[in-house]
Amino acid sequence: MASYSMGDLKKGLKIEIDGVPYKIVEYQHVKPGKGAAFVRAKIKSFVDGKVLEKTFHAGDKCEQPNLEEKQMQYLYDDGEYCQFMDTVSYEQVGISDDDVGEAKKWMVDGMMVDILFHNGNAIGVEVPQVVELKIVQTPPNFKGDSQGGKKPATLESGAVVQIPFHVLEGEVIRVDTVRGEYIERVSK
Repeated sequence: MASYSMGDLKKGLKIEIDGVPYKIVEYQHVKPGKGAAFVRAKIKSFVDGKVLEKTFHAGDKCEQPNLEEKQMQYLYDDGEYCQFMDTVSYEQVGISDDDVGEAKKWMVDGMMVDILFHNGNAIGVEVPQVVELKIVQTPPNFKGDSQGGKKPATLESGAVVQIPFHVLEGEVIRVDTVRGEYIERVSK
Protein backbone atom coordinates (compact mmCIF):
# COMPACT_ATOMS: atom_id res chain seq x y z
CA MET A 1 0.00 0.00 0.00
CA ALA A 2 1.37 3.42 -0.97
CA SER A 3 2.20 5.96 1.70
CA TYR A 4 1.91 9.75 1.37
CA SER A 5 4.14 12.36 3.01
CA MET A 6 3.36 16.05 3.63
CA GLY A 7 4.64 17.07 0.18
CA ASP A 8 2.31 14.64 -1.63
CA LEU A 9 -0.90 16.06 -0.18
CA LYS A 10 -3.28 17.99 -2.45
CA LYS A 11 -6.99 18.73 -2.84
CA GLY A 12 -9.03 15.69 -3.92
CA LEU A 13 -6.44 13.13 -2.72
CA LYS A 14 -7.85 10.10 -0.88
CA ILE A 15 -5.96 9.16 2.29
CA GLU A 16 -6.40 6.77 5.21
CA ILE A 17 -5.78 7.76 8.85
CA ASP A 18 -6.22 5.22 11.67
CA GLY A 19 -8.09 2.85 9.34
CA VAL A 20 -10.64 5.47 8.20
CA PRO A 21 -10.69 6.67 4.56
CA TYR A 22 -10.81 10.44 3.96
CA LYS A 23 -10.78 12.83 1.03
CA ILE A 24 -8.89 16.14 1.22
CA VAL A 25 -11.45 18.89 0.48
CA GLU A 26 -9.28 21.92 1.34
CA TYR A 27 -5.53 22.23 1.44
CA GLN A 28 -3.20 25.02 2.55
CA HIS A 29 0.61 24.89 2.69
CA VAL A 30 1.81 27.15 5.54
CA LYS A 31 5.37 28.40 5.86
CA PRO A 32 5.65 30.45 9.05
CA GLY A 33 8.47 32.94 9.64
CA LYS A 34 9.86 30.73 12.40
CA GLY A 35 9.76 26.95 12.49
CA ALA A 36 9.09 24.31 9.89
CA ALA A 37 6.47 24.42 7.18
CA PHE A 38 3.28 22.40 7.61
CA VAL A 39 0.06 21.60 5.76
CA ARG A 40 -3.36 22.50 7.14
CA ALA A 41 -6.11 20.45 5.50
CA LYS A 42 -9.81 19.84 5.83
CA ILE A 43 -10.58 16.16 5.33
CA LYS A 44 -13.98 14.54 4.82
CA SER A 45 -14.64 11.03 6.09
CA PHE A 46 -16.07 8.55 3.58
CA VAL A 47 -17.59 6.61 6.48
CA ASP A 48 -19.72 9.22 8.27
CA GLY A 49 -19.32 12.36 6.09
CA LYS A 50 -17.85 14.47 8.89
CA VAL A 51 -15.29 17.13 7.97
CA LEU A 52 -12.23 17.44 10.22
CA GLU A 53 -9.35 19.89 10.24
CA LYS A 54 -5.96 18.17 10.38
CA THR A 55 -2.41 19.53 10.44
CA PHE A 56 0.37 17.55 8.77
CA HIS A 57 4.02 18.20 9.63
CA ALA A 58 7.18 17.12 7.82
CA GLY A 59 7.71 13.43 8.52
CA ASP A 60 3.99 12.67 9.02
CA LYS A 61 2.79 9.81 6.86
CA CYS A 62 -0.66 8.65 5.81
CA GLU A 63 -1.66 5.63 3.77
CA GLN A 64 -3.48 5.26 0.48
CA PRO A 65 -6.89 3.74 1.30
CA ASN A 66 -8.05 0.50 -0.27
CA LEU A 67 -11.08 2.02 -2.04
CA GLU A 68 -12.99 0.50 -4.94
CA GLU A 69 -15.99 1.95 -6.76
CA LYS A 70 -18.46 -0.37 -8.50
CA GLN A 71 -21.54 0.44 -10.51
CA MET A 72 -24.44 -1.62 -9.18
CA GLN A 73 -28.19 -1.82 -9.68
CA TYR A 74 -30.56 -0.82 -6.86
CA LEU A 75 -33.05 -3.66 -6.35
CA TYR A 76 -35.24 -2.84 -3.32
CA ASP A 77 -35.38 -1.76 0.33
CA ASP A 78 -36.11 -4.68 2.67
CA GLY A 79 -36.86 -2.35 5.61
CA GLU A 80 -33.42 -2.70 7.18
CA TYR A 81 -31.05 -2.68 4.21
CA CYS A 82 -31.10 -1.41 0.64
CA GLN A 83 -30.25 -4.29 -1.68
CA PHE A 84 -27.92 -3.77 -4.66
CA MET A 85 -26.73 -6.18 -7.35
CA ASP A 86 -23.53 -6.30 -9.40
CA THR A 87 -24.86 -6.69 -12.97
CA VAL A 88 -21.74 -8.62 -14.05
CA SER A 89 -21.31 -11.19 -11.26
CA TYR A 90 -24.94 -11.04 -9.96
CA GLU A 91 -23.53 -10.73 -6.44
CA GLN A 92 -25.91 -8.91 -4.06
CA VAL A 93 -24.93 -6.47 -1.31
CA GLY A 94 -27.13 -5.07 1.48
CA ILE A 95 -26.27 -1.56 2.70
CA SER A 96 -27.84 0.01 5.79
CA ASP A 97 -29.99 3.14 5.47
CA ASP A 98 -27.34 5.12 7.41
CA ASP A 99 -24.64 4.22 4.88
CA VAL A 100 -26.93 4.96 1.92
CA GLY A 101 -27.73 8.39 3.42
CA GLU A 102 -29.26 11.17 1.30
CA ALA A 103 -28.95 9.11 -1.91
CA LYS A 104 -31.95 7.01 -0.82
CA LYS A 105 -34.52 9.71 -1.57
CA TRP A 106 -33.51 9.71 -5.27
CA MET A 107 -33.33 5.93 -5.84
CA VAL A 108 -35.95 3.84 -7.63
CA ASP A 109 -35.92 0.10 -8.33
CA GLY A 110 -33.60 -0.78 -11.22
CA MET A 111 -31.51 2.44 -11.05
CA MET A 112 -27.75 2.15 -11.59
CA VAL A 113 -25.71 3.75 -8.77
CA ASP A 114 -22.04 3.87 -7.72
CA ILE A 115 -21.16 1.94 -4.55
CA LEU A 116 -17.93 2.80 -2.71
CA PHE A 117 -16.14 -0.10 -1.00
CA HIS A 118 -13.38 0.19 1.63
CA ASN A 119 -11.44 -3.03 2.29
CA GLY A 120 -14.31 -4.99 0.70
CA ASN A 121 -17.05 -3.37 2.82
CA ALA A 122 -19.68 -1.10 1.22
CA ILE A 123 -19.47 2.35 2.86
CA GLY A 124 -21.41 4.67 0.57
CA VAL A 125 -23.79 5.15 -2.35
CA GLU A 126 -23.70 7.87 -4.98
CA VAL A 127 -26.61 8.47 -7.38
CA PRO A 128 -26.17 10.23 -10.74
CA GLN A 129 -26.22 14.04 -10.52
CA VAL A 130 -29.26 14.21 -12.82
CA VAL A 131 -32.08 11.67 -12.62
CA GLU A 132 -35.44 11.35 -14.38
CA LEU A 133 -38.35 10.64 -12.05
CA LYS A 134 -42.12 10.51 -12.42
CA ILE A 135 -44.38 12.86 -10.43
CA VAL A 136 -46.82 10.75 -8.37
CA GLN A 137 -48.54 13.56 -6.47
CA THR A 138 -48.88 17.32 -6.91
CA PRO A 139 -51.77 19.78 -6.48
CA PRO A 140 -53.88 20.39 -9.62
CA ASN A 141 -53.53 23.58 -11.65
CA PHE A 142 -56.06 26.38 -11.31
CA LYS A 143 -56.89 29.12 -13.76
CA GLY A 144 -54.34 31.92 -13.38
CA ASP A 145 -51.56 29.62 -12.08
CA SER A 146 -49.38 30.24 -15.11
CA GLN A 147 -47.31 33.04 -13.61
CA GLY A 148 -43.91 31.65 -12.57
CA GLY A 149 -44.94 30.25 -9.18
CA LYS A 150 -43.93 26.91 -7.72
CA LYS A 151 -45.78 24.02 -6.10
CA PRO A 152 -44.55 20.90 -4.25
CA ALA A 153 -44.41 17.58 -6.10
CA THR A 154 -43.83 14.12 -4.65
CA LEU A 155 -41.72 11.94 -6.94
CA GLU A 156 -41.84 8.15 -7.39
CA SER A 157 -38.73 7.84 -5.19
CA GLY A 158 -40.45 9.67 -2.31
CA ALA A 159 -38.50 12.92 -2.65
CA VAL A 160 -40.38 16.23 -2.71
CA VAL A 161 -39.23 19.05 -5.00
CA GLN A 162 -40.68 22.41 -6.03
CA ILE A 163 -41.91 22.46 -9.63
CA PRO A 164 -43.51 25.10 -11.88
CA PHE A 165 -47.33 25.25 -11.95
CA HIS A 166 -47.56 24.04 -15.57
CA VAL A 167 -46.00 20.62 -14.76
CA LEU A 168 -48.65 17.99 -13.97
CA GLU A 169 -48.99 14.75 -12.02
CA GLY A 170 -47.88 11.73 -14.05
CA GLU A 171 -45.21 13.62 -16.01
CA VAL A 172 -41.51 12.76 -15.89
CA ILE A 173 -39.04 15.47 -14.85
CA ARG A 174 -35.25 15.82 -14.58
CA VAL A 175 -33.97 16.61 -11.10
CA ASP A 176 -30.53 17.77 -9.88
CA THR A 177 -29.80 15.38 -6.98
CA VAL A 178 -26.99 17.55 -5.57
CA ARG A 179 -29.14 20.66 -5.12
CA GLY A 180 -32.48 18.80 -4.92
CA GLU A 181 -34.03 21.02 -7.59
CA TYR A 182 -36.27 20.65 -10.64
CA ILE A 183 -34.36 21.11 -13.91
CA GLU A 184 -36.89 20.49 -16.70
CA ARG A 185 -39.82 18.43 -17.89
CA VAL A 186 -38.85 15.42 -20.03
CA SER A 187 -40.54 15.68 -23.43
CA LYS A 188 -42.85 12.84 -24.38
